[in-house]
Amino acid sequence: NILIANDNPYSFILNDDLQSILQLPNAKECCIEMNSLSKSHNMPGWRIGMIAAKPEFIDWIIRVKSNIDSGMFKAMQLAAAEALKADKTWHDKMNITYRKRRAVAEKIMTRLGCTFDPDQMGMFLWGKIPAQYENAEQLADSILYDANVFVTPGSIFGSNGNRYIRISLCCPSERLEEAYNRIDKNMK
Repeated sequence: NILIANDNPYSFILNDDLQSILQLPNAKECCIEMNSLSKSHNMPGWRIGMIAAKPEFIDWIIRVKSNIDSGMFKAMQLAAAEALKADKTWHDKMNITYRKRRAVAEKIMTRLGCTFDPDQMGMFLWGKIPAQYENAEQLADSILYDANVFVTPGSIFGSNGNRYIRISLCCPSERLEEAYNRIDKNMK
């Protein structure tokens, strides 16, 4: 008697094995899956997503959601409908772009002495900071003040992130290369 809500926004990014929880046997009886165009279709901030579930679960959601908001601006809905027409070749092209950015982000992490899981998926690369730093803020501040590059300290996402930094793959490869060069030149 447990309802599982699976948030799957990174399912299309750097992921060659597309999966949904609803593929599992009998999952439609106990699962809801959500996704967001902000990640899969590069529409951050638009707050347009989707949900898949059996009709009973959708009815529950509509009962609550209809009291929370009143809908999305129509032009954004139409743009999202067009974005959903993108075929696999569009996603493949985007993943080539993300892989190039990821390679530079990995180079940055390595230069900083951070360790990371090379099998991470999604549009961020998380790295565990070296032991010489007290916390992620100390390393992030050092990078900011010494190299004029901002990386996100993982602690802003909660205490489990205290020993991690995060690099976004949302900026162009050239900017990531510039960040790497600044770090390489200026870090002590």
